[in-house]
Amino acid sequence: MRNDMDGKTSVMDHDGTDKNRRLALRPKEVAKALGIGERLLWSMTNQGLIPHLKWGKAILYPIGELERFMAEQAAKAVHK
Repeated sequence: MRNDMDGKTSVMDHDGTDKNRRLALRPKEVAKALGIGERLLWSMTNQGLIPHLKWGKAILYPIGELERFMAEQAAKAVHK
């Protein structure tokens, strides 16, 4: 078992893969996971500052891309 970025517990399959792992989050989930307000998230999204994709009318934030984005931002902050 493990906790995902959205705080939910996942069940690991026999080969070590997470069979309940979500690939993307919705805006409210991302804002909560990042500890920022939805307005700031929308601003960052509209400016193209945070990884996201549009699928029809839905805006989705791929979890793997968000994790990479956060790691990059943390690395930049350390090097300032």
